[in-house]
Amino acid sequence: MLIFAVSAMEKLRNVPLKNLANLGLVILAVIVAVILIKMAARMNKIFLFMILALIVVVVGFTWVYQRTEPKFLTPVVDRIAPFFPSAPTPYSQRPAPGTERTAAPKNPAPPPEPKSR
Repeated sequence: MLIFAVSAMEKLRNVPLKNLANLGLVILAVIVAVILIKMAARMNKIFLFMILALIVVVVGFTWVYQRTEPKFLTPVVDRIAPFFPSAPTPYSQRPAPGTERTAAPKNPAPPPEPKSR
């Protein structure tokens, strides 16, 4: 049995520290989720519904504004999106009236030659 423990420790030493930190964060998130679920089970159901509805509305509006919804919700968001504001794209932004700068032409035409009589 000692042989198995030694080989497991050797394998564990080869795992990058970043992966171990991520695993620790996942375990911590699961523990926090279990605690929150237990607290929610004792909570008044009206308050629980209000909190969950607020979370769903914030996430939904963020998806509509940023258009970062999951692919399976795209048809639903496509129907809802025209009624709500959306994030401007770099190509859709226009300068405000009166603030446009007129660019000088790169190769201006030469002045006309005076006619000799």
